Amino acid sequence: MAMRTVVRGGMVVSVDPDIGDLPRGDVLIEDGRIAAVGVTVDAADAEVVDATGKIVMPGFVDTHRHTWQTAFRGIGAGWTFEQYHVAVHGTLRPHYRPEDVYLGNLLGRIEALSSGVTTMLDWFHCSDRPENADAAIQALREAPGRSVFCYGAIGPDITPEITRVRAQLPDDGMALGLRGPQLSTMDETAADVALARELGLRVSVHVHGGTGWPSGRRPVADMYERGLLDDRTTFVHGNGLSDDQVAMLADAGCSVSISPDVELKMGIGWPETGRMLAAGIRPSLSIDDCPSAGGDMFATMRTAFAVQRGLDSGHTPVDGGLTARDAVGRGTLTTRDVVSFATVDGARACGLEAKTGSITVGKDADLILLDAEDPSVFPVGDPVGTIVAAGHPGLVDSVFVAGRAVKRDGRLLGVDLPALRARLLESRERIAAAAGVPVDGSWVPEAR
Repeated sequence: MAMRTVVRGGMVVSVDPDIGDLPRGDVLIEDGRIAAVGVTVDAADAEVVDATGKIVMPGFVDTHRHTWQTAFRGIGAGWTFEQYHVAVHGTLRPHYRPEDVYLGNLLGRIEALSSGVTTMLDWFHCSDRPENADAAIQALREAPGRSVFCYGAIGPDITPEITRVRAQLPDDGMALGLRGPQLSTMDETAADVALARELGLRVSVHVHGGTGWPSGRRPVADMYERGLLDDRTTFVHGNGLSDDQVAMLADAGCSVSISPDVELKMGIGWPETGRMLAAGIRPSLSIDDCPSAGGDMFATMRTAFAVQRGLDSGHTPVDGGLTARDAVGRGTLTTRDVVSFATVDGARACGLEAKTGSITVGKDADLILLDAEDPSVFPVGDPVGTIVAAGHPGLVDSVFVAGRAVKRDGRLLGVDLPALRARLLESRERIAAAAGVPVDGSWVPEAR
């Protein structure tokens, strides 16, 4: 990539309220950052990327993905949460070696990048040994994308291991995945948060009120009362939380990562998009795990949008002169909201809003170009609506991370996919054989 590059003539969806959308616009990149955005940008000496017939938008931000599980993609499409936990953590994970972790993380991160996810938080909980974490980090370093390693360490004393890994990663390249509060004591949770704050790490925590967790727990309230919540805290899922606990999240400035496909299919609960918005929380979106769900943000956005619109229309009175048709969409979620969740709101949840998430002058040039002339979306009238309603990974023509082209003309650059695929298949077959399970979708784990 030249020092100066202009992405010229595309339909620009900036996700920046001051710039808005441009039916035809240019984006100038200098030294990896966005230098100018406008209808026409004078850049006579710059390399030109012709974006005619393309939608130009910020890369997606996935705020929660268990990337190490990539080798078992699709086998858990029908699993409940309990079955997933037994299968992945109780049966498969004990047989993972560092090489398996490396391959899952590498191909999983590359797959995400290919579908337009330029920034991803890797929520890593295959941490049975330090070598696994090192392998995961190495894979993220080799994958040409922006990654945050969220270390979900296990064991009675995680301080030495978290401190060791923290010394290897940049300030914005690591987060701490809490052991609790639902699966550990509140004292352990307080100790983990204290460690994160000492090391300057953001924290991410799984919590929901649905099936599979101890009943009667109020994890958010417990953390709130002990001063453990702030704007560096991301709650994953949040399904079924009481209204007062949602209000506590908002009051503390927490962010929330919603994984709509997994939450619905696994019986965790209805995605809480609308409730979070009503409380003043701008949620982000995440894939969660690829054994159960597809790895692209397009499907995730579409599910989040359709489900919340359906919930909203069902909760809107249709009597008093309103027809059902009038009720649908009254004051509800918009496609622009959902694109924001998948970009700038995700960047904010990762502490990266100053660097990425929108096409804004001064931010890194994390951009994707979508083919607006593909028959599945042509003709494009409303590019934002098209992205949410009809977008898919096949549209991703080009991907730039900090101005560097990592995908062009529909092809990843510098990646030997055949070799990686062969190695990942070998890894999957070895793990499955050691665990004594099939990989053809016939496996129905027995939930405990």
